[in-house]
Amino acid sequence: MQGFKPFGIAFCDTTPIIMQYEEYETVKLVIYEDLPQDIAADRMEVSRPTLTRIYNSALKKIGQAFVEGKSITIDGGNFEFDKDWYKCKRCFKLIAGIGNHSKCADCSSFGKEELINLNQ
Repeated sequence: MQGFKPFGIAFCDTTPIIMQYEEYETVKLVIYEDLPQDIAADRMEVSRPTLTRIYNSALKKIGQAFVEGKSITIDGGNFEFDKDWYKCKRCFKLIAGIGNHSKCADCSSFGKEELINLNQ
C-alpha cells in the first residue's frame, strides 16, 4: 500500500497529501492496534511527546484529505523493517522474505524480476 485516494476522484485531479511513514505508523499503532500512546511511543522508540506530535500531524493530514477530497501518499520517513519485504509488480501481493516467494495465482510469470524490494 502506498496511500489512498477518494472514491470518484481521479488521482491526477488532486494534489496528494504526503504522509510520512512515521505518521502512518502512529495511526496504525494508536487507532488500528488500539495501543496507549506511551506503549506506541516505546514501540517506535520515540518519546511520548514526540509520538503525540507525529500522531496529531497524521490526524490533521487525514482530516484535510477527507474534507478536501484529496488523496494521501505514504512516503519517506526514517524506519527499518524487521524482515525483507517484497511486493509483486503484477498483483501487489506482499511477501515476507525472498525465500517465501511462490507463483502468484493471477500472475503469468514467476521470478525475482516480478518483485519490488520494499526495504530499499
